[in-house]
Order: sequence, then C-alpha cells, then structure tokens
Amino acid sequence: MSSSGNRTSTPKSDLERIAWPRLDEAFLEELFRHAERRRFEAGDVLFEVGAAAYDFVYVETGSVDIVDRASGSVVLRIDQGNFVGELGMLMGQGTFFAGVAGAAVQARVVPAPVLRDLVARVPVIGDVVVPAFIARRRLLLEWREGGLVVSGPLQDRRTVRLLAFLERGRIPHRWVEPGALPAEHVRGGDGPVVVLGASVVLDDPSPHQLARALGLDLAADADGIFDVLVVGAGPAGLAASVYAASEGLSVLAVEDTAIGGQAGTSSRIENYLGFPTGVSGAELAHRGAVQAFKFGARITVPRRATGLKCRDGEFQLALDDERCVRGRSVVLATGLQYRRLPIDGLGTYEGQGVYYAATDLEARFCTGREAVVIGGGNSAGQAAMFLSRYASRVHIVVRGPGLSATMSSYLSRRIERDERVELHTHSEVVAVHGDGSMLSRVTMRDGSGSVTDLEASALFVMIGARASTDWLEGLVERDDYGLIHTGPGIREGAGEYDTSLPGVFAVGDVRAGSVKRVASAVGEGSVVVSSIHRYLQRTE
Repeated sequence: MSSSGNRTSTPKSDLERIAWPRLDEAFLEELFRHAERRRFEAGDVLFEVGAAAYDFVYVETGSVDIVDRASGSVVLRIDQGNFVGELGMLMGQGTFFAGVAGAAVQARVVPAPVLRDLVARVPVIGDVVVPAFIARRRLLLEWREGGLVVSGPLQDRRTVRLLAFLERGRIPHRWVEPGALPAEHVRGGDGPVVVLGASVVLDDPSPHQLARALGLDLAADADGIFDVLVVGAGPAGLAASVYAASEGLSVLAVEDTAIGGQAGTSSRIENYLGFPTGVSGAELAHRGAVQAFKFGARITVPRRATGLKCRDGEFQLALDDERCVRGRSVVLATGLQYRRLPIDGLGTYEGQGVYYAATDLEARFCTGREAVVIGGGNSAGQAAMFLSRYASRVHIVVRGPGLSATMSSYLSRRIERDERVELHTHSEVVAVHGDGSMLSRVTMRDGSGSVTDLEASALFVMIGARASTDWLEGLVERDDYGLIHTGPGIREGAGEYDTSLPGVFAVGDVRAGSVKRVASAVGEGSVVVSSIHRYLQRTE
C-alpha cells in the first residue's frame, strides 16, 4: 500500500496535538473499566468502509492503518498509546475508511454505544474524545482525504449540489475530474459519479440517496416515539436539540438541506459571542451538531417534512418519502429561505452561476473574475467580504439608498473601505445571460432607468426571505408571510414560544416577531425546552 505523506498519530501541529492527545492515567483507568482486551494479527480488518458501526479501539501495542480503499493508500497510521475513532462514531455515520492492523495489535476495545454513553456522562472521557474527534474530522477535510470520491464536471449543477451537500455537512471527500476514475467505476451517463470505498458506485445520486449510502438516513429506523421532534437543524433547531437531549429527552431533528440552515452558508460570523475572530456558519453548526449527538440526539438529513397530524396526544410528522416519525411534542425551527427573484432565465443558471450561499465551493466559480451579490443584509455583506478575497471585483446591488439601515455597521464600514467591492444603490438586476450552461453576464437597472451590463461569472441572491410553512396550512396560525404566530395572545395559557396548536412550538427566524440573528435563534431554541418540559408533564 502507498502512504499519504507517511502520516502517523505523532502530532506535529496544534490541531494534531488535539487530534492525538497524550492520555493520562485517569482517562485510561476509566476507559479500561469498560473495555475488553483483544488481539489482532497483522492484516486483520478491524472495520471496513461503509460499516454502520465500529468499535472504539485503544492501541496498547502495534499499530493500525487507516486505509482509503478507493486509492489503496494508507491515510494515517495510528501508533500505540492512542485510539482509533472518528467523529462519525458519535454522529451515526458509516465509516469512510477501513481499519487494518499494520502490525500485531494488543488492544482495549469499547463498543461504540458504550463509548457514546461514556462521552455523554463521564467528563474525563468526553473532554478528551470529543475534541479529538472534531480535530480529526478537520484534518481529513484539510487533507482532502475521504473514502468518498465525487467525479463530475463543476459546470454541472448536479455535481455542485452533491459537493455542496458534502461540504456543508463536513463529510470527508475528494473531487476528481471526469475521466480520472478507474475504468471499473465509469458509468455511461453524463451525470456525476460517487465512489464509496473500492466497489460501491452511485450513478448520478441525489443528496438523499448519498446520505442513505453514508448512513445518515437516521429516520429510516426511527420506529419509536420521541419526546421531541425538531423540524430544522439551523441554530434554533440545533440549540433545541442540544438542550432537550442534555436534559434527558429523546430527540429527533429533521433537516431538509444541510445542518446549519441558512446560517450554515455564512462564510464568517464575527458578532457571535465567544468568537472574537469570527467563525463560519458551517463550523458553528457543525459544533452544535456534535454537541447534540454527544447528548444522544439524532439528526437526519436531508429529509423534508411534508405534513403534521395530531392523534390521541401523539404527533405524526410525515417526511418526503412518505415515511412518518412520531413524537410527543414538536419544535418548528425551519428558518427562512432566500427569495428567488422573478427574472427570466434565472432558474436555468441555478447551480451554474446563480447561487444562494457563499462558501469555499461557490468561491471557486468566481476566482479571478467578477461576481454580483444582491442584498443589503448581513448575509449579503459577509458574502461580499468573503468573495472579495477570490473575485477580481464584487458588486453589491441594493434597491435602497445604502446599507446603514439593513446591515451591521462593522460590515458596512468594511465594504465602504474595500476597493474590491463596489456598491450600487437604487438598483436591481433585471436579466441574466450565458450560454445555457454557465452564467457570464447580468443586466442591472438603476433608479433613473439606465441599464448597465456587468460581466460576471457568479450571481449570489441574498435578498428577502420566505418561510417554507405551507405544509402547516390549517394547523398553526401564520401571518401573510408564512411566519408562525406564537405567544400568550395565541390561546389561553400559551407561553412565549407556543403556537396555536398545543404541543407545537416555534423558535428562530420562522417565528413571527423574532429577531433575525443567529444568537437570538440559539437563545430561543435553548429557552423553549422549559416549555416543552411543562407540556410533557401536563400530558403524561
């Protein structure tokens, strides 16, 4: 086997020191109380790619190779004195790599369910394992290693959709040019191909099909009844999941796009408490998801809620594959989605020059070229500042007279000072142009009616927002924008986050009257758990 840079579990950087920590006696003593001693001979397979679960292994002697079956390379060699495991062990994900004894191994083995229990209730274990697992995932993403390979043209929206799902979900993978796959993995279609391990090939899969293959479809075996069903895994939904699970409630969260919601698309959030240098929305959401899993919550993605019924005090949440999950209470945290502009031809270029998120993936398509951002809110400002590091020029288009009324002052001041960002006020985009496969130009009209063409390889639409709550028609009271009414005035005895239907709560941006900020959404998701407890106690 070839080795990827001869990587070992001997740390060489600050991140690697977290990933491969020095284990003290207290940690080992507690671990060994729950471990079985086992021996593996050289070449023995500890786990294979795609395994739904695998054991936590502390290597006393010998070494374990983490192998990418797709390339046959050794991604990493774990030496004695450290442990085998990765974030997927806590998050219910299938394995991306294989684990093979590189030399005879004497080990202490802890079953994954036992480890998850220890992480949740024993700080001496959780305080070491959780940061190590998070750091290991970050290293895999930085190394662009993954037993998952995506091959397809970046100009194809289907390829972009898969890559966006993987990157927002922080799932290790690598992309290769079409034609770079071995002959046995090539299919006859023109869509993207995904290879898992050495032999599983998915031809033009949807994100849902890919999630199922990765073991992320946790709703598939959710046959029991949960204390709380959370619809949406943005900041509000994640906070509700963390606090409910940490207080002993069984939780299933359902997210239709990617963990983090709209906030997960923010390239950098700088005014969130505790992160003085800023944090990406994806990183913040990822950490929240890890916390939720740590306490036993389950998150299934991408799954869309399509209906809700209440029968005999039990809620039944219908999903987009006609499956139904059951709960004793429901938290609606679906957030908002950017509005699609009524511009002819816009849909033709969605995913092929027109985007609703500004992350590293989308930035690839405007490197060295011009980009246009529509919108005057914080998300638009963050996107413009992020994209200005890649694009030759970024144009911000707003209908109003400026940014001061809609954007935080720290952002608007930076935009004013950045020579690579140009603000167009009293203006709107009225047309898009391209060759049918990729965007190349947009037409802008100002307040006087003057029309200007901008050469642009990417258009980022971050204007307005709408609530996707039509599936709740007739169940809970909503306003004309689809936002959900809550509070004491909604019905007798209702609390701040109660909807018109007892047992159903709404938090975050989808709630009418809420402050549309990440910190506010997290606060509401945290506080609503006390209302859930009161409701469950009354109905037991």
